[in-house]
Amino acid sequence: MASNSDSIFNLLSYLKRHEANYQLIKNPYNNIIRLVISNETPISDTDIYFPSNQLMVNRLSDDFLAQHGELLNYYLDLGQINNPHFLEVWVTTTYIKDVKKYLLELSFE
Repeated sequence: MASNSDSIFNLLSYLKRHEANYQLIKNPYNNIIRLVISNETPISDTDIYFPSNQLMVNRLSDDFLAQHGELLNYYLDLGQINNPHFLEVWVTTTYIKDVKKYLLELSFE
């Protein structure tokens, strides 16, 4: 993860409290959550985590997983993912310029 995983934590926490700011995108995979996020959502460090029309992929640290398991469980439930024994979580992010939306994908491995 880039140096400031607080930005990802803050965004995930914010989206949990403000469900109207994202849309869950269905996908064929049983270990992935994809969210399209309104560009009016307050996101810090967008230049780091949401490069324009380019994917940024980061693995959440083991410390992040240990500290924020309850928050990650929310997203597991949201995506109806039945993998409570994941070892890693990968975050893929981008800003899609044409539609003026952020994309966030959580992959539970």
